[in-house]
Amino acid sequence: MANVIDGKRIAAEMRAELTEEIAAIKGRGTTPGLAVVLVGEDPASQVYVRMKKRTCDELGIASFEHRLPDTTPEAELLALVAQLNADPKVHGILVQLPLPKQISEKKVLSAMDPDKDVDGFHPVNVGRMLIGDPVFVPCTPKGCQELLVRSGYDPAGKHVVIVGRSNIVGKPLAAILMQKAPGANATVTVAHSRTKDLPGITRQADILIAAIGVPEFITADMVREGAVVIDVGVNRVDDPSAKKGYRLVGDVAYDEVSAIAEAITPVPGGVGPMTITLLMKNTVESARRSAG
Repeated sequence: MANVIDGKRIAAEMRAELTEEIAAIKGRGTTPGLAVVLVGEDPASQVYVRMKKRTCDELGIASFEHRLPDTTPEAELLALVAQLNADPKVHGILVQLPLPKQISEKKVLSAMDPDKDVDGFHPVNVGRMLIGDPVFVPCTPKGCQELLVRSGYDPAGKHVVIVGRSNIVGKPLAAILMQKAPGANATVTVAHSRTKDLPGITRQADILIAAIGVPEFITADMVREGAVVIDVGVNRVDDPSAKKGYRLVGDVAYDEVSAIAEAITPVPGGVGPMTITLLMKNTVESARRSAG
């Protein structure tokens, strides 16, 4: 059976490191502050916002929460972003996605101060990441890299195949792992739903990363024996035997793939805990820059 890459344990290690950093920054008179904006009542978004608030409280990061109705005009949200840009107590701004249809996600992301864009999605931060001069890197892709490096699976010289080409995971992760930098230097292939002979491509991977958003899409016949598998997916599937009537599964058929892989991340408990931890790390970095 594969080694289980424990995201909870690694996230806890990183949070212990952050606690020391936060104490040092507070000693210089600055308390790291994260503003989270939630527009509407999306259930998954509400869960994520609660988790971020709880993590801020645990670490001693100031949390500023702004909840707006789903009828909020675009101009009102942009005005709030401008207000947060100007607030010296706020070092990181996160506008929870998705947004209601009347609001342009592109406009909102572009309106943020790049120095407070702790999610790493502002065009300036995306460009800096691509050229290898990052300020803030998107949290989930960076979390995948941290999982690999801290588990002893350095991507350097390895063939990494990423299944999924989203702006949130697939594209930025490819940009991160191809850099001439520690924890990178990989040969990266990005595959997706239109890739011909997808199983033939995925079986070439030393490290296979699934981020396609389809429950248990990656099966054992798509994985080379001895590969390292990172499962980014979080999907709800009906399960009448479960208390909530559903269970969470990843994009990888865990039971069958774990029988042949060298290492694998579970769902839940793999990439998920890393995403929030990296958001906190980016916020602390922004505060450190502010404190000089």
